[in-house]
Amino acid sequence: MSWAGPVQHEIGKNRRGGGLPASGGATRPMGDHHGPRPILLCFSHLRWKFVYQRPQHLMSRFARDYRVMFLEDPIPTDAAEASMDMRIEEGGVEVLVPRLPHGLSGRKANAAQRRLLDAHLPQGRELTLWYYTPMSLSYSDHLRPALTVYDCMDELSAFRGAPPELIERERELLARADLVFTGGYSLYEAKQSRHQAVYPFPSSVDVPHFAQARAALPEPEDQARIPGPRLGFYGVIDERFDLDLVAEVARARPDWQFVLIGPVVKIDPATLPQRDNIHYLGGKCYDELPEYLAGWDVAVMPFALNESTRFISPTKTPEFLAAGRPVVSTPIRDVVRTYGESGVVRIARSASDFVRAVEAALADARDPDALVAAADRALGGMSWDDTFARMKAAMSERVDVEVRRRA
Repeated sequence: MSWAGPVQHEIGKNRRGGGLPASGGATRPMGDHHGPRPILLCFSHLRWKFVYQRPQHLMSRFARDYRVMFLEDPIPTDAAEASMDMRIEEGGVEVLVPRLPHGLSGRKANAAQRRLLDAHLPQGRELTLWYYTPMSLSYSDHLRPALTVYDCMDELSAFRGAPPELIERERELLARADLVFTGGYSLYEAKQSRHQAVYPFPSSVDVPHFAQARAALPEPEDQARIPGPRLGFYGVIDERFDLDLVAEVARARPDWQFVLIGPVVKIDPATLPQRDNIHYLGGKCYDELPEYLAGWDVAVMPFALNESTRFISPTKTPEFLAAGRPVVSTPIRDVVRTYGESGVVRIARSASDFVRAVEAALADARDPDALVAAADRALGGMSWDDTFARMKAAMSERVDVEVRRRA
């Protein structure tokens, strides 16, 4: 069973349709493409329909050249036998969801997942394994891929509820992986001494999608009733979110309206601060986010400063900037390092500092042309297409090294 929870809420369900932008660069996929496409098997602790972020952006692009199979953590079933659900998502990605009988756990659960995986994995194809969670090694360590990638998006061992064996599983994965990609520079610094091929790939952004918010868009009904000025946030609301900070700022400035979008995970909803100027709108589709962003005056990132945020590199920072919104954030290390001097991301630690930073950001918003120009400078070259192309290049280079080594 997934330590993150087998049934997760949604903030960024799938896109409502439409194609992907053209690739930012051409690199050859591995394998001989005169025959069947190679397999890229992705192990994810996050469900495809949870939050539309790094895994979805990358896997839907890799599906241009690979048969991508996205394997989620299991969910329980009342059936007596284990089974595998399969559906097709964006770009032809095959999402696989193991269904295990209630009460099945430990070695028996791992054995069942191994049997299901083997039954659904085509034979005779070149195989690339892509891990977002080291815990998947418990049922996949028998596979013999051409390439293994560990895309370390977060320091999962620091998250609330992480299994104690995760640290040991990560050691095993680092020993097996050919390449390690990290979701930010802080993670890169933490992992670079533990593997010979670590590459930092910080959060990227689909600029055209979020840039829609720079123009007037139809106001979503649940946001239209909220007066301004609006301070907006979307993302998972969990132990990384500073509820006390939001409560203090909302109390200090009752004329400011907090618009908070996203699922509440791993914390008791009863602990959420309740005030007339704090509005919880729940999860929204990825496609809907620009419509909400267009109605915000300032985007805020009130992250707590704790072990779970020590290595994060929030994907929403470039998304907020692409939307043309000024940003106020607590001093998350990668945010300060990447955007602290941008002129459009203000950093504040205490509630009083946060209030002053928001006041300054509201002033910035009165000159949208200057704001957008500064945001574009900060975002220079930061696209998922570029990240995808550079990852593909690193993968191809690694395979070439192995081919020459074995020759």
